[in-house]
Amino acid sequence: MLTERAYAKLNLVLHVGRARADRMHELCSLFASLELADDVTGGPTGFGEDSVESPGVAGRNLALDALGAYRARVGGALPPIGLRIGKRIPIAAGLGGGSADAAAALRIANAVAGSPLNADGLRQLAATLGSDVPSQVEPAHALVQGTGELVEPVALPQLAVVLVPAPEGLSTAAVYAELDRLGGGRDQLDAEPLRRLSSASARELAAAVENDLMAAALSLRPELAGTLERIRSTGALVATVGGSGPTCFGLYETVEEAAEAAASLPGALVTALRAPVGP
Repeated sequence: MLTERAYAKLNLVLHVGRARADRMHELCSLFASLELADDVTGGPTGFGEDSVESPGVAGRNLALDALGAYRARVGGALPPIGLRIGKRIPIAAGLGGGSADAAAALRIANAVAGSPLNADGLRQLAATLGSDVPSQVEPAHALVQGTGELVEPVALPQLAVVLVPAPEGLSTAAVYAELDRLGGGRDQLDAEPLRRLSSASARELAAAVENDLMAAALSLRPELAGTLERIRSTGALVATVGGSGPTCFGLYETVEEAAEAAASLPGALVTALRAPVGP
């Protein structure tokens, strides 16, 4: 049996372009890899088809789609795979949990098949599954561009994080549709200011946090504004919506400060940016 860690990711900076003719949006985003993670365990099974067991996840799992996509790529080199996902990342929370699980499934399938694909090959395959999956093939802090397929590892300072998930998830597609309805999106995307943040201090990085999807998420879920205000009241360096939401987060200089803040925020989780995993 093989086990892979599937790390949550947090969009510290998310700049979104206007919708293209195919309705896709290009992005320029600074992804932080968090210590919060699922465990994906599995290997060859005697059954005739792939399977994924993920308690608490309703419907088809993206990890199962990942196994199917890998099988289509490598052909008969892959026996049937059975996976079990130990979920810790909140579901439909904008933290990339499903994408991280799918990337972990690709890594396990590749190991079982004898590693015929390198990291670039896995990322190309991951791009067919969703925009957040390529960055999780080799989970690390990253500057992500295009529609998620361009991944550049970066270093980030260490910060503690308080996550406040919402009781009900929020559809990423619905948030992007609301962005379009509101006339949002940038005419141009510039990666260089985000790239420079890799040498920023913790406070400088916190001051640069920005999310182009926040207005759309708040339009769909106005109650999140109250969550943000409660996080700010704890002394967070910054508070914002993570990605497409509905999870809100605050950044703190130390885990102790984050733990103290979380004690006053119902349902809050404490985690941190992973120790330097950049280039």
